[in-house]
Amino acid sequence: MRCSKTIPFMFSALLLGLAACCAGSESCSPVEAAAQAEEAGSGAGPEAQVEGISSSPGAVPAPATTAAPEFAEVGSLAPPFTLTGAAGSSLSLADLRGKTVVLEWFNPECPFVVYAHEDGPLKDMAKRFGSADLVWLAINSSAPGKQGSGAEKNRSYAEKWSLDHRILLDEDGAVGRRYRAKTTPHVYVVDQRGVLVYRGALDNAPRGRVKGESYTNYLEEALGSIGSGQPIERADTRPYGCSVKYGSK
Repeated sequence: MRCSKTIPFMFSALLLGLAACCAGSESCSPVEAAAQAEEAGSGAGPEAQVEGISSSPGAVPAPATTAAPEFAEVGSLAPPFTLTGAAGSSLSLADLRGKTVVLEWFNPECPFVVYAHEDGPLKDMAKRFGSADLVWLAINSSAPGKQGSGAEKNRSYAEKWSLDHRILLDEDGAVGRRYRAKTTPHVYVVDQRGVLVYRGALDNAPRGRVKGESYTNYLEEALGSIGSGQPIERADTRPYGCSVKYGSK
């Protein structure tokens, strides 16, 4: 009988000991640690580069709910936003329901963006895919005073690169953080249902360099699949480029 009473007591003591140990240990909060590491990664140097790779192949499921999640997730409704453009007028994502929408995170002074628009695929891609059924938007989440920020500067680059689409300013970074935009460029595709169906790298060639594989334009591949009614083979790839120049929260 003494043994049967002792075992529950020892088990309770063990649980209390573990809880006390956990309270002061970072290792007991892997989710929080991962979130902190992700936030730290967004503050890397201006040319922080990660190679674009496929991570989530396959079709995108229909959204499980009618409400957008707090943070963007492939297969769920894209988080809504309203932003003011560099030219002055505002635009809401909700107004574009029924169209395919490309979101390109943008910083005109980032070397990766400069290459993409002057010599790479973004030199003419928006024009090639632009139609009554597809809207291309650039979003600049640089905080005031940081690299690539400011309406006048963005208007100047839009003229220099002959951009016909809007550049939207997200100076407080709220939209960028909700979409977990990490780099410029970092691209997203929202389909006609308002569902996020692609996010990630523009292609697998940062500044035109491909390592150990044939060239793939992930964004063009995704848009082609939408146009033909086929599943997007690679719906979630790792972006590369300059870190988004967020301000402090």
